[in-house]
Amino acid sequence: MLLDIKLIKLLPQSLLNAITNMPGFDKESFVRVHELGEQITSIRLNPAKPFDLNAHPFLSNTYPIPWCDNGYYLQERPLFVTDPLWHAGAYYVQEASSMFINHILKNIFPNSEDKIVLDLCAAPGGKSTLLASYFNKGLVVSNETIKSRNAILVENMTKWGSDSVVVTQNDPSHFKALPNFFDLMVVDAPCSGSGLFRKDPSAINEWSEESVLHCSTRQERILTDSLDALKEGGYLIYSTCSYSFEENEKIMDLISAIPGMQNVNIPVLDHWGIVITESPNTNAIGYRFYPDKIKGEGFFVCVFQKQNKANLGFYNATFQWNSITKKELSVLSENINLPAAYEFINHQDTIIGVHSNLTTPIKVLLSHLYVKKMGLAIGEIKGKDLIPNHALAMSHWANLPFGMVEVELALALQYLRRADICLDGTKGWALVMYKNIRLGWAKLLPNRTNNYYPPSWRILKY
Repeated sequence: MLLDIKLIKLLPQSLLNAITNMPGFDKESFVRVHELGEQITSIRLNPAKPFDLNAHPFLSNTYPIPWCDNGYYLQERPLFVTDPLWHAGAYYVQEASSMFINHILKNIFPNSEDKIVLDLCAAPGGKSTLLASYFNKGLVVSNETIKSRNAILVENMTKWGSDSVVVTQNDPSHFKALPNFFDLMVVDAPCSGSGLFRKDPSAINEWSEESVLHCSTRQERILTDSLDALKEGGYLIYSTCSYSFEENEKIMDLISAIPGMQNVNIPVLDHWGIVITESPNTNAIGYRFYPDKIKGEGFFVCVFQKQNKANLGFYNATFQWNSITKKELSVLSENINLPAAYEFINHQDTIIGVHSNLTTPIKVLLSHLYVKKMGLAIGEIKGKDLIPNHALAMSHWANLPFGMVEVELALALQYLRRADICLDGTKGWALVMYKNIRLGWAKLLPNRTNNYYPPSWRILKY
């Protein structure tokens, strides 16, 4: 902790000088809150995987985040890796300031049905899981360019359990192939990270004025390369975890200069401590979060709506997928009480369920983008047997095949380590449950239990 405080006291003077005259900035209190180094921990619950929060030993004594449904502050930070419900996607550990996205959505999309939304810079998945819960009757496209970060995104979106999510791995410029496709684009742009100095003091050493300028240029490119994909009447939410003018107010002026882009004012309550800021050239309104004024880390966000009718464009769906055979459908039906309004396909030897309302837009995405995950991976069919996929265990589907085995904490952690376990129950496939939340699959055999938790997701140490 002494090292952290030493680092915090070395807040870049050039940053402090640059933001001295920014709205709401108070240098003395800003420096003090960093020197104190208080760690704020917050979570957002998955409404599709309910559990008794107050009775949970890891998460008791919570209190709500005022601008986010299902968002809660914790009194102290637990060791999340030792909580099976965290691994099961029953909640997501997300910074409180960024949960303000939920308040924005309630204002711009009071009716969330049938919307197609894009989280352009999505890893590790905090905002995408929020979008998946809010637009649970729409389609969420969660994109991450970097391969290693995309793998983490796939893991987190799988654990969250929504089957109306597509994960892609594409450069922002690739979305030009989908003009006027999305009702909402969320661009949480890569930034210089000054808003995370209190949470991660080591980030101070990585910050520089050159990094700010580099990020600003990169943010401009991301926006100009991708905004054609936004529908007329659609909304853009732009955000960073930076305090710098070049990455925030300057970018608002850039967006305002794009034909048809109109700034949107989002109401905030005074006691929340959120600071309203304006861009110098167009007086566009954005929102600054300072850690000495709100209970959370540094954050910036603004909202725009696309007004123009020009460049309506055209996209096609050339991708053809393989519907499952009658034999595969028979095996599937024998094992699962299949929900209505789904189409079932065989993609790369995995049976995938896709909601019928989403088949056309998903085919469009497959025609133009590199798709890493779509719909719900149900499993593989080998002969007359269904080998269930872990995604099926994580899903929101109510009627799953096979039995269930409830386990206590110690055995749940053994399972999540992918260690040898011994479960009692009917022989065959079974869902391993903890506090009535699914953890994954195991196969009970006469003399042993096979642990099918994904090897790459297992607990290595804590």
